[in-house]
Amino acid sequence: MAVSIYTTPSCGYCVRAKNYLQEKHIPFTEYNVAADLRKAEEMMRKSGQMGVPVLDVHGKIIIGFNQQELEKALKR
Repeated sequence: MAVSIYTTPSCGYCVRAKNYLQEKHIPFTEYNVAADLRKAEEMMRKSGQMGVPVLDVHGKIIIGFNQQELEKALKR
């Protein structure tokens, strides 16, 4: 399963989302959109949002750390 998370260093919800994925032993790729303009633009195209975190769980876009939606997406 491909999981990507778009983050910034100062985002508390990003930390919570990453901790959740790590606790569940779910591998993910992190993109720091504060340091990578291309990934920031990619995140905005996918989500229509500028806020983080944005998670891409095998094509399902989740805005913010919404644990219930994340769990549903991971079960697919």
